[in-house]
This record gives sequence, C-alpha cells and structure tokens, in this order.
Amino acid sequence: MSIRFTTAAHGRLMAWPIAAVLVFGLAGCGGGGGDDEPGTPTSSSRGSDSKPEAQEGDPGETLAELRGPSGLFLKVTEASRDGGGFVTVSGDLKNDGDDAVNVPAQLSGNETEIIRNGKSLGGATLVDSKGKKRYYVLRDTEGRPLTTTKFPPLKAGESLPVFMQFPAPPADTAEVTLQLPMFTTGTVEISG
Repeated sequence: MSIRFTTAAHGRLMAWPIAAVLVFGLAGCGGGGGDDEPGTPTSSSRGSDSKPEAQEGDPGETLAELRGPSGLFLKVTEASRDGGGFVTVSGDLKNDGDDAVNVPAQLSGNETEIIRNGKSLGGATLVDSKGKKRYYVLRDTEGRPLTTTKFPPLKAGESLPVFMQFPAPPADTAEVTLQLPMFTTGTVEISG
C-alpha cells in the first residue's frame, strides 16, 4: 500500500500517522539534546477543523517576509512548535509581479531524493544561531518532503498557502532564521 501526502485545503492538512513515525524515527537527529518537559501542553496539528491557540497569534500576523525572484514573495504567518518534536512554518507564497510566474525548481534544494519528488519547498532550512544548528525539512518514508508540493504557475497578484515542517530546536530556542533558496532570509519567532 502506498501512502501519499496530499495538500488538501491548500497544504494545511497532514497525515498524522506518517508524521508520528517520522518524528519518532528522527528523534536522535538534530534534536539538540533538549528533552520535552513532562506536562508541556501540545498544540493541535493541521487538522481540518483545528483553530490556532491564542498564544500562536493572529493567523494574518506577519512574522517574516522573504523576497524571491520574479516578484515572488513569502509571507510567514505562523511558526508553531508541536509536542511531537517538530515545528510547522506556514504562510502565503505570492506573485507580486506583473506577469505569471512558475515557482522555481531551485526551491526544492539540491538533494536528489527531494528533487525526484517534484517541485517543493524542500530546500528550506531553519537556522538556530544560539544552538549553532541547521534544521532541514522533514521527509516521509519515501523521501517526499513535508512541505507544500506541485506548485501551479502563479498569476500576477495570486497567492498560495504553503507550509514546511522541520525537527524542533530545543525548547529554549524561540527565534530562528528561515532560509529558502533564491530568497532573502527572515527571522521567525516560534510559538508554543
């Protein structure tokens, strides 16, 4: 049986069973040695009816803005830590240009396994300057990145909701830098 991630509701849903397997499978990778504290509340995932908690801020609030080529613009509106050991960064990818634009393949990064799965935001990284670590986008068991994938061409002024999931930095790290190939960088505060 093959399990496929779909981007229902504009990339806001995810398959929990596979994410849980990945999180537990990657527990030793890039964790920074910070164990979760017992009793720490967990935030909800990207379920179809989930609402952001008050601590996560207004969903329309801008945490960071990254400018890219051909008028592309990434507005980051949420970066939330989950008790399962990962961080989900979400926002909107917009074409601020005057002409339609194809999302560049370079955003997928340069890893063969991710490139093989088509266009994605698989080249994104979170950098924890305090802990001196870089966190790469998580993948499922078949090497597909846990990000929005298969981008359509964006017409002038058109936006597309996007998300990326990363291993969580230690609990005392609240601020990270989001990097995306061909885009400016942006500092993002993690909630939760």
